[in-house]
This record gives sequence, C-alpha cells and structure tokens, in this order.
Amino acid sequence: MTMTAPIVSCHLPAELNSFIGRRHEIAEVKRLLSDARLVTLIGVGGVGKTRLAQRVGFDLRRSFADGVWLVELAALESPELLVQAVMECLEIQDRSLRPPIEVLTEHLRDKRMLLILDNCEHLLDDCAAVAETLMRAAPDLRILATSRQTLGVVGEQVMPVPPLPLPDFDVARSSADSLKQFDAIRLFADRSQSVLPGFEVTEDNQDSVARIVRRLDGIPLAIELAAVRLRALSVEQLLARLDDRFRLLTMGARTAMPRQQTLRALIDWSYALCTEQERLLWARLSVFSGGLDLEAAEHVCAGDGIEPDEVVDLVVGLVGKSVLAREGDQTTVRYRLLETIRQYGRDRLRESGDEAALRARHRDWFADLASRGQREWFGPDQVAWFNRLRAEHGNIRSALDYCLTTPGEAVRGLAIATALRFYWIATGSLREPRGWLDRLLAAGPATGPAAGPPAGTAAESAAESAAESAEGDAAAAVRANALCVNARLAVLQSDFALAADMLEEARELAKQLDDAAILAEISYVCGLAALLQRDITGAAALLEEAVAGYRETDAPMGVVNTLLYLATAHSLLGHPEEAVARFKEGLEACEAREDHWFRSYTLWMYGVEVWREGDVAGAVEMEREAIRLKQPFDDRLGTALCIEALAWMAADGTPERAAVLFGASQERWRSFCAPPFGYLAGHHDASEALARERLGEEKFEAAFRRGTELTPADALAYAMCESPKPAKPAAAAQASPLTRREMEIARLVAQGMTNKAIASALVIAQRTAEGHVEHILTKLGFNSRAQIAAWVGEQGLHPGGAP
Repeated sequence: MTMTAPIVSCHLPAELNSFIGRRHEIAEVKRLLSDARLVTLIGVGGVGKTRLAQRVGFDLRRSFADGVWLVELAALESPELLVQAVMECLEIQDRSLRPPIEVLTEHLRDKRMLLILDNCEHLLDDCAAVAETLMRAAPDLRILATSRQTLGVVGEQVMPVPPLPLPDFDVARSSADSLKQFDAIRLFADRSQSVLPGFEVTEDNQDSVARIVRRLDGIPLAIELAAVRLRALSVEQLLARLDDRFRLLTMGARTAMPRQQTLRALIDWSYALCTEQERLLWARLSVFSGGLDLEAAEHVCAGDGIEPDEVVDLVVGLVGKSVLAREGDQTTVRYRLLETIRQYGRDRLRESGDEAALRARHRDWFADLASRGQREWFGPDQVAWFNRLRAEHGNIRSALDYCLTTPGEAVRGLAIATALRFYWIATGSLREPRGWLDRLLAAGPATGPAAGPPAGTAAESAAESAAESAEGDAAAAVRANALCVNARLAVLQSDFALAADMLEEARELAKQLDDAAILAEISYVCGLAALLQRDITGAAALLEEAVAGYRETDAPMGVVNTLLYLATAHSLLGHPEEAVARFKEGLEACEAREDHWFRSYTLWMYGVEVWREGDVAGAVEMEREAIRLKQPFDDRLGTALCIEALAWMAADGTPERAAVLFGASQERWRSFCAPPFGYLAGHHDASEALARERLGEEKFEAAFRRGTELTPADALAYAMCESPKPAKPAAAAQASPLTRREMEIARLVAQGMTNKAIASALVIAQRTAEGHVEHILTKLGFNSRAQIAAWVGEQGLHPGGAP
C-alpha cells in the first residue's frame, strides 16, 4: 500500500549550516513536551538554545496538526507589541476592536500547535503572562521558550541547555577518531572545514583542538567564532592566542559567570581582530532591529571615519569574520547581527557616546524610506515596496519608538506613521498603527499660536516670527494628516465615534491652514464612514467632494482610491451608468500606473456590478483576477471579499458550489469578528437564500460545512477554477465511532508503530497512548493491532495521512 505523508505546517527558517550533536538534549526536550505544556530552555547566550528549539520543532512538525511556529523576540523592544508579534507570526490578520490577547486566544483555542518563543529574557514578565493566558485558553497548545532565565509560570518545565560535551584532559591516550565522538570537537571541525576546506582533526593537531574547545567551555557560538580564525591562523596559533586572552581575563576580579566570561572574551577577541573601521561599523550596525540591507548600512553608518564607498568592503569583512550573518537569496541580500553580538556592539556604541546620533540617523533613514514608499506606492514597484517595508518592519518600529521616547521628536514619528498608511492597511493589521498614532498624537506639541512676540530687533523678530509660523504650520499639517489616517483606520474597525472626534480636530486645523489636500482626505474618510454605516446617499455626496478635492490638489492616488467607493455608492443607489463610468476610470488609472492594490479592489466591486447586470462569466473572471492581484500582499480580507462575491455569483446556476464558497468565506471572517462592508449584506442574504432554495436545506448545510473545513489554500484553489466539488467523507468514515484523536492513533497503529513510538510522535505520555489504543480496540470490538490496521485500510484511509 502506498503511504501518503501527512501535510505538515513548519514555519521555521532553513538551517544555514549543519546541526551538530545534541541528541540527548533533543530527546529530553521531546520527553518534557510530552508531559508539560510549557518547556523553557535556559542558558548563557551563545550556548545554542535557539538552534536546539528549532531542531526540536522541526523533528516534531508532524505531531502538530496546526503547525510549528517560531516567534523571534530578540529585536522586539516594545513589550506592548508582544501579542501583536505573536499574531503576525501566526499570520492572524485582525481588524477588530477586541483586545489582541482575546483575538489570539480565540484563534488558538482549538489548535494543536507548537509555539516557539525565542529570546524571552528582555520581555520576561510579558512572555510569562502571555504564555499562561494562551495555555489556559488552548488545551492542545504547547510552548517551547528560550531564555536566559525561567518564565516562572505554573507548570513550566525548565531545561538548562549545557555546553557541548568535551574530551577530558588525557588527550594523549585518545585517538583522533575517538575525539570526533565529542560534539564540541565535531562542531569545531565542521565549522573549520567551511573556512578551511580539507581541515581534519588528526593525530598531529588533536591535542590543540581538544584544548581549544575546552578553553571555550564547549559554547557553540564561541567555537564557531574561533573556527573562523583558521582563515589566518594555524590551530596552534589559535590556541596560543586563546590562552593569552583568557589568562588575562582571569587576572582581575570578575563578576560574570565563567562561561559568560569565556564568550565575552572571545567576542572581545573578535572585536580586537577587526580593523578600526570594522569595529566602528559593528557598533553602528547595532542600531538596526531585525536585519538591514547594504543601502541602509551605507546611509546610516557612513561618516565620521567611514566613507560611504567603504561600507561594502567593511560589510564583507564582518561577514567573513562571522560578525554579520548574510541572509536572503541571490536577488535580495540582507544582513543580521546575532543577538549576543548585537548587544556587544550596542555596548560599544554607548561607550563611544554616539548612540543618540546613530539612532537619529537610523530614524532619518527609515523616515525617508517611508516617505519614498508613500510616493511610489501607486505605481509599478508597489509589490516591491510592500515587501521591502515588510522586511524593515522591525526597524520601522525602532524608529517610531525613538520618536516616541525622545523629547521633541513626536512630529517626526507622526510623519513616519502617516506615510505608511497604505502599508499598514495592506498588512491587514490596524491595531499597531493606531497604537503608534494614538501615543504620538498624545505626545505631540500644541498646534495653537505662539505665546507672545519674540524679543530682538524688528527685522529679527519678523524673521523669527515667520520661521516659527512656518514650523508651526508644518507641525499642524503633520498632525492633521495623522488624525485623518488614524480616523481612516478607526473607520475600518467600525470605531465611528472616535473617528468623528479626530476628523473634527483635523478639520479645524485644515481650515486654519487653508489646506485643500487635508480637507479632501477628511471628505474621503467621512464618505467611507457613511458608506459603512449604510448612509449611501450621504456617502455619495461626500465622496464626490473628495474626488473633486483630490483632483484639485493633484493627488491621483486619492482619486483612484475614492472612485472605488464612489462607484460602489452609485451601484447601490441604482445608478449603473455612473457606477460603471467611475469603475472604468479607476481601472484605467490603475492600469496606466501598473498598480496591483487599488486595481484588485476596483475589480472586486466592479465584478459585483457586472454580475448584477447579468454577465456572470465576466464577473467571475474579474473576481479571480482580483484574487491574483492580491496574492503578493497575502491580502486575506480582500480575498475573502472576492470569495464571498463568487458565492453570490454561483447561487443561481451552481448552488452547491455557492454553499461551499459561503462556508469557506465564513471561516475567513473569523479574524474580523463579522463580515465587513455591511452595505453589501443585501447581496449576501439574497444569494444565500437563493442557493438554499435551489439546493434544499439539508444539501446546502452539508456543502456549507464542507466549505468551512477547507484549508485556506484549498478554499482559494476551489474559488479560482471550476474544480470538482470537495470530496465528501467516505460513508464508513462518517459513521466511525472513533474520535478525531483516536482516528489519528489508529493510522499510526496501521503504520506498525508501538505505543512508545506513538507517544513520541504525538508528544503525549506513553500511558495516554496505551489508553487510546485500548479504547480503539474496545469501540471496534477487536482484540489485536493487526485488526486495527486492516480496518484502517478498509475505510480508505492512508496510514499517517488524511482521509
């Protein structure tokens, strides 16, 4: 019998080099996870906690039906973004007003998942609170954390991660082959081969190699950093220099633990072996969060000792010394400092007194990046900009945090957050930008007139007054735009009352400034709010006003964005000619600019209008084209809207297909509380009623249920083509007396797995597995495992796979 491997979801980064050893630790972590809901790996920086956690996650990927997910926390500086970071990792796009932890717990409630929280030590209390909340809400969730200290959660199992095993001092009696059994030796040899091809541990160098790894206490990061030195040194020279450095280390009083001293000394040595410019760049690179590209390094880190054209060679040097890690592929290259090395660099930067200046330059670069992204969003590079901003999300957060925590910088922060308006919406997460905007608006300066005339001569006073007035107007304009963006995000979350208050303040500022562009934006947000609240006539008037304002101020992106909703309003008012004219104008503008985002949403609603006019085939193709345009953004809301529209279009001719699509779209709405854009509810209600009438209640509910059971990928594939309807479960399987978990175990029994092996695969206690097998035998009336295997085959179930 051909066995089909189960589909697994493993969201872990690819390993860039070989994983050495840790067999005992891997087995022990798996054992702990079989009994405990939370396991925390603790140990000194560089001991290998992250790699161990990732390897365990990879090994257990088939045991968790809903995947293994890694949440990297090292670059997260704001504790209030912890839950948001977990949601982003789990790809939860939430536009509701519910507390983030509530959304997260609801998502995880019925999930069987392993969540790896990596580098918790700087967010210890917050990680502990989140872990405890999630475990209470999700009984099948397992959490594997890495930290330098325990989380302190009830039920937490703690496993100290030791250094790699070392050979004893009697190397003379050992052979080179026997030494290679030690993981520390194997790691040194493996990493040495990567920098010195052909390197081997031999009878001649085994004594020096053994002394090196002992001197490094078996700390993996220390061993890797030392191995890089073989580019320029022999093994004996490397050992001699380690002896000198660590002998100096122990001469004075030290408060750090010995292994922390070892790692710090080795990084000190790496630092000392760098050129003066490389050290300077290392320290400056520490201001980046979550990685960087070469362009950012050139603009932020050049100057005061480093010329821009020297940065690339310095980066190459730091990569060669294993200070910087290269990431990405052949087309997109990024760099990252390992967290231990980044913190070392940040310490050097603070000691230099340049940290504030570097953080300001970092902020300036990402402010400029956000501004460029806004200007070029409506154009052929839109997808590239989305991907670039997404890659820099950690740095954007750091820039905003700098603006929020540095006196006098709130206006710059508002400008950054405002420039990212379409990026925020495209990511599907509205809570984070609203949080930044709320705090920055509260921290911003007053925008009223100056308190009194400046001192000095008349000419000086006039000049100072003019400068202050211009500066005040600029700050007021930034604030007004930020209020508009925040109100737009609030409207998309149906927070209409708060949005109205923000728009009122923005309107007063716009009138003071006589700024037509801001007034057009206010009209747009008010019109969108009216549309969402089903005041269609009022929405049409406001949106017409907005289009006129955007045209007057030469804002083509604003025009095309507004035309979408203005056309929709005309469609709902029964003005098909006006609606089609505006849809077409919007599409022509999008096509001229090679835009994806606005074009996809225009096609979505234009398709609905075409369907209402009777061209079902044309409408279906529009919806599918809209879905294709949305794919680079992973636009789940937009895709759900298109799948919903496709359900309406299938209701009359293919009602069973419509029912499946209704079920699939309902699952996608779960992240958004309820289907948005309620002004289209009439189409939904009428189409669902028609499909029920055509199909009959029982058949409709069965098809609807099959739609809810489709994975997002299967739902998308089903929506995109006239594929066969989802297969119905086999009658025998439907009538099975076994629970879902028992069916899973029955398949593993059919593979010939023992109870112990089943327990390990499913991360449960062996006694639990034994109990399940006994229940299966009792329910099926069998007395042998062979009968279970035969029964699995009769049901048409693939052992280890899905029915």
